[in-house]
Amino acid sequence: MCVSSRKSEVVSSSMSETVVTRFAPSPTGFLHIGGARTALFNWLFAKAKGGKMLLRIEDTDRARSTEEAIAAIMDGLDWLGLKWDDEPVFQFSRAERHRAVVEEMLSAGRAYRCYATPEELDQMRQQAQAEGRPPRYDGRWRDRDPSEAPAGRAPAIRLKAPREGETTVEDAVQGHVVFPNADLDDLVLLRSDGTPTYMLAVVVDDHDMGVTHVIRGVDHLTNAARQMQIYAALDWPVPEMAHIPLIHGPDGAKLSKRHGALGVEAYRAMGYLPQALRNYLVRLGWSAGDKEIFSTDEMISLFELDGIGKSAARFDFAKLENVNGQYMRSMDNADLLAEFRKALPYLPGGADAEARLDAGLWPVFERLLPALKERAKTLVELLESMEFLFTPRPLSFDEKASGMLTPEARALMAELGANLVALPNFSAASVEREVRAFAERKGVKLGQVAQPLRAALTGRAVSPPIFDVLEALGRDESLARLADLNA
Repeated sequence: MCVSSRKSEVVSSSMSETVVTRFAPSPTGFLHIGGARTALFNWLFAKAKGGKMLLRIEDTDRARSTEEAIAAIMDGLDWLGLKWDDEPVFQFSRAERHRAVVEEMLSAGRAYRCYATPEELDQMRQQAQAEGRPPRYDGRWRDRDPSEAPAGRAPAIRLKAPREGETTVEDAVQGHVVFPNADLDDLVLLRSDGTPTYMLAVVVDDHDMGVTHVIRGVDHLTNAARQMQIYAALDWPVPEMAHIPLIHGPDGAKLSKRHGALGVEAYRAMGYLPQALRNYLVRLGWSAGDKEIFSTDEMISLFELDGIGKSAARFDFAKLENVNGQYMRSMDNADLLAEFRKALPYLPGGADAEARLDAGLWPVFERLLPALKERAKTLVELLESMEFLFTPRPLSFDEKASGMLTPEARALMAELGANLVALPNFSAASVEREVRAFAERKGVKLGQVAQPLRAALTGRAVSPPIFDVLEALGRDESLARLADLNA
């Protein structure tokens, strides 16, 4: 990377032995899905290199930063399994350090006091717009004598940026990116009220935290050029840069809430496993051959920056569901049960379901889980598939189930119920034998008995295996639901 009017080289800090990355969210909202992927890439790269990922909360926007957002960001990272190293750094608390660095730059003649008024700055913007130019500060206070300073006016402090030549970013993802220095004006380092700007604070904090690799969204690429000029003015080594592609919706448009630009907590409430969401996110912009499903250890061992493409990734809920379903089916039942227990308070209707399960239904759910997980793509669907256990009598029937329960089918169910009463053992196997024998005696196919039986017991046309349902409900509840049909 270089920043100069004569292309002088800036030594990279990536020569450091330990790789240090950072995730630096602004706590003005929840951890959104793009931020989660950025955190994941930083975490994976640090783990792959035996380094550390640090967390910095960029809370300098005091009007919009909230404790709730900070808690939500940390909770989201925790849920995703992206544990940061060391204590979090809060940017606002470092303001004195930021100001001290600017004083050093002033003393070295690499920054200057600017007394331009808001009205003058607005006039510059208007004139640039009228002339079809990008708005740029015109440098009017760059070389003026301090004695010309207006009395009583607090100055902003600006970087004395190079005006000729170019700033070059050698980016691990975007490649060789050149910015003419004429397009990068003397940016503000300290506002007139003494508060540091984002551009300055990021550079000072990354330097002080020992960050070796800055991995962030490509929308920060211009920021990289400006920040490199600050590094050059301070004679500090520049971290390696990797600006990752943005995430778009499946239609190629900028990701919005309708596409999936939601907080991570929304994905937990939709019933996605954190392991599956990690797997899905790592494939948004990064690849390792044709492999789609990765364990965490595989992600770490395979992750390299050169596997990240330049093109925008496309978010696709159908693919996320598919990945989540694969994880659920392949998980050990005990592990899936543990994930379900942790997720239950966050799922729609989960609190009520948890109370009912705690009342004695967990063993029943555990018996049904192997069958239930084969059809479910999310934990919400898993919960929905067992709702028949909780439904109070008399059941209400969905449209398809209602269509199955014709007068003839209801009469058949009454007769079947009378046969099931006498069963000495109400297990799935014994019930199946009796239902099959009943269908044979009646001269009908098994489905002609099993389908209305499913509708009568669950209120739906689709359910877990019907004989497992009978065992789960037990003799009394099963017979009572059949009796309700003709009550």
